[in-house]
Amino acid sequence: MDLLVCDIGTSSIRAAIVRDDATVLHEQHKMFLPDSPAPGLVEFDAAALAAVVLETARAALDARGGPVAAVGITNQRGSAVVWDRATGVPIGPAQGWQDLRTIMSCLTHRAEGFRFAPNTAATKFESILDEFDPERSRDLCVGTVDSWIAWTLTEGAVHVTDPSNAAITSVLRADGSGWHQGALDAVRVPERMLPALVDTSGVIGPATALRGAPPIAALVGDQQASLVGQGCVAPGPAKITFGTGGMLDLVLGPERPRFETRGEGGTFPIVTARLGGAITWGLEAIMLSAGTNVEWLRDDLGILPTSEASHDVAQQCDDTGGVTYVPALLGLGSPRWDYGARGTLLGLTRGSGRPQIVRAVLEGVAERGADLVEAAQQDSGATIDVLRIDGGMSRNPTFVQALADAAQKPVEISPVCEATTLGAGFMAGLAVGAWSGLDDLAATWAPIARYEPGAPTDRDRWRAAVDRAAKWLPDLSAVDF
Repeated sequence: MDLLVCDIGTSSIRAAIVRDDATVLHEQHKMFLPDSPAPGLVEFDAAALAAVVLETARAALDARGGPVAAVGITNQRGSAVVWDRATGVPIGPAQGWQDLRTIMSCLTHRAEGFRFAPNTAATKFESILDEFDPERSRDLCVGTVDSWIAWTLTEGAVHVTDPSNAAITSVLRADGSGWHQGALDAVRVPERMLPALVDTSGVIGPATALRGAPPIAALVGDQQASLVGQGCVAPGPAKITFGTGGMLDLVLGPERPRFETRGEGGTFPIVTARLGGAITWGLEAIMLSAGTNVEWLRDDLGILPTSEASHDVAQQCDDTGGVTYVPALLGLGSPRWDYGARGTLLGLTRGSGRPQIVRAVLEGVAERGADLVEAAQQDSGATIDVLRIDGGMSRNPTFVQALADAAQKPVEISPVCEATTLGAGFMAGLAVGAWSGLDDLAATWAPIARYEPGAPTDRDRWRAAVDRAAKWLPDLSAVDF
């Protein structure tokens, strides 16, 4: 049985065929970069995005040469799209999850008792509506990217989302049962504009815009899809995706974490999936910059020809020679949220060269990965047995061994570099009988490598380095969402 997956990322769009033997074939990929018309603004043309999704999906189906059993959609979660219900035309630019134009609105609402973050959709909906429908009189649809693509593929037949995406809007009830009327009133979003909540895995409607009109059978946020794609469907293992940033996610079970928005360890409650109407909860810990640090070495400092070369360069020295790097180019996420922290190189001497600095950057990202593990264990009260990782940095042996050493956990490498696509295929296949249950999905996990922890790193010294990087911009450090 073959499944089509539409995977909509922040800077690129993929479509691929996922087979019931857990292989990914006929991948189509196209860059789709957001616009930044001014500092802090990140937006995109939702109609153009939909056109690229259709283009790549149709190309994957053509490469497959026949029909598929179902379609799964996975996506970057916090972006906001608003479109006209009758015409299906977006009323203005969509706002990306990285867009910061609503910071002041978030702070204003916090004074009113509502904790909205600028990387969630609530105040983005508010901002777009304030500009294009200030009276809230038009017949509009608001939604995250999954809603917009489901609408596109069904040619306007459905307006839906699932709780793994809805929970990132900041307007879902704490128990995940429906929309929070008080939060909606605060941002002046009429409930009639919002999508209906459906299961993460389940048949939604036919994708009539595609050949054969296969049923859409899964909507799932990108990090939750990656979690499933790496076989993390029950408590025990956790996954970290090391892309531009880093996201650790783990499954907890049917009970929601006790804290409302953010735990003492700096993690957030997430809905990992809703199946058969029952919600499974988890936690997410966030590193604001991961692969970005290697890109900085490559593109800005010019000391690497490619990102992949970082491994070979780092291997030219046995250790960093006392150099420590704190990867806080965009601030610090979990456990200590500090938007005013900045990237920091410490311990430089005349003997510090290119290999030592490259190794220090890789080890610094690994130490931040260990921070995420500690944060998740603190807030969940659970022990993480093993780390499973995907993303570009998962292919760097120097980095992966450093992560195992810093976290003191075995690290297993996903056979698919981007496990998001595989996870969305799993959820779609689950709805149409390709797999009989979550245990079947867990059984597909077959890492391409496993790294055992060696000697532990000096975590006290690492924390002292983080203290040096913290609060570099005090005014920005004082901002908390």
